[in-house]
Amino acid sequence: MKFIKNFGLKKTIKKSLAKYQPIAMPDTVVTVGVLTDEQHYGNTSTIVKAIVKQGIAEKNIEVLSYRENISSKEVVKDCYSLADINANGRFKTEAVNAFVYRRFDMLISYYDTEDLPLVLATLKSKAKFKVGFSAVDTRLNDFTINTPTKKYELFVSELFKYIKILNRK
Repeated sequence: MKFIKNFGLKKTIKKSLAKYQPIAMPDTVVTVGVLTDEQHYGNTSTIVKAIVKQGIAEKNIEVLSYRENISSKEVVKDCYSLADINANGRFKTEAVNAFVYRRFDMLISYYDTEDLPLVLATLKSKAKFKVGFSAVDTRLNDFTINTPTKKYELFVSELFKYIKILNRK
């Protein structure tokens, strides 16, 4: 079942990437969405704190994490898995849909591996400006930064340095 779902996701992502058109960067960055891979980087509160240090209010930051497996007994908030995606590449959960369809000023795709559920969430996101790592397909993000994922403070400081250069903050 997982193989079939992954095959369908690859097909959906490939079609969507072919039609993808970046949206113009917003004048200012007020709302930020953070999409993370919990397996490789599980401590999202440190990223949020680094973003808050750059002048973004914590209430304007929303986080969504991908986790490989979530047991049915486990109650998790702001987290999704492959089971939350159907074979057509649509999210089944209300929380994931709310995150993906929210028009953030900036989406930070904080992952450096091309897991299909993460790529799909980035691709479907309605964020105005998408930022991520250069190790991931460059067509997904409007701006990429080449730093290791463990150095979150460096990533965030570089990101906001360039945003200030572009006069967007």
